[in-house]
Amino acid sequence: MADETGSAGATGSARANGKVILLGEHAVVYGVPALAAGIDRGARASASAAPQPELVIDGRPAEGPEVWQAFTALSNELAAPTLRVTADLEVPPGSGLGASAALGVAIARAVLSAMGKPAPAESVLAAANAWERVFHGNPSGIDTTAAFYGSCFKFKRGHAPEFVELVAPLRLAVVKAGPPASTKTMVEGVAKLRERRPDLVDKTLEAIQSLVQNAALCLPAGDLVGLGKLMDYNQMLLSGLFLSTPEIERACGIARERGALGAKLTGAGGGGSVIAIAEDPEAIVAAWQEAGLTAFVASCAGVADEDNP
Repeated sequence: MADETGSAGATGSARANGKVILLGEHAVVYGVPALAAGIDRGARASASAAPQPELVIDGRPAEGPEVWQAFTALSNELAAPTLRVTADLEVPPGSGLGASAALGVAIARAVLSAMGKPAPAESVLAAANAWERVFHGNPSGIDTTAAFYGSCFKFKRGHAPEFVELVAPLRLAVVKAGPPASTKTMVEGVAKLRERRPDLVDKTLEAIQSLVQNAALCLPAGDLVGLGKLMDYNQMLLSGLFLSTPEIERACGIARERGALGAKLTGAGGGGSVIAIAEDPEAIVAAWQEAGLTAFVASCAGVADEDNP
């Protein structure tokens, strides 16, 4: 085990971003670009030499075969020695905010740092995707891309991300709007609906693609009003695919009543989180908190950050 100068006993520490999907979730499964953003809340991790592998998440030893399988896959991808890794989440897990990918990227960066190696995108993303495959089977890679770069980008599966310039950091209100549903279950639900109603789903996908393209033009112009309207339209389309819930609609309604320019679910739907764009996101967060919901303000930087210490 060596640090950057080759000495033994090094400790590496790192962080990674959570994520929101501004527009385009589910459509990305069918080759339609999505517009995503890495947010300033995610995960932190540290790694150091140990006589046997250890993984501690949020102060508790990791439990369950999947977590250890994922940790082993990540470690093998990096050819890592025996390490003790501690990690802490800054976003609620299982809420469509990329918590798992943030852990994978933060841990990969910390492991490479403890090994005294650089942490380029190729190495970190390969390790984080090995971690993610254990939990999600065949993930698109959008979560790990957001976790690594922490910026706003258009994402199409199998293609390099197209980064979107922001005139200023994008600030969003984020709320946990009910217990999450299984991503796999929600994706399968859309697939079954497409089998029964291909005309409906294909027209919805075409509409979402148009929304994503227009939203990508709003961001460099600083047009939050336009972005908000497009987010509202996207929420209507997602509701038409049976991805919304009463809790999600309630959270969206509270946000709009308090002045949000737009609000929608983010992630797989069926529960999880809602995001809102507003000139004063703190007011939206306050309204959600008054309603007994867990909420916070998140920020997305305007440029990609490969180092992200």
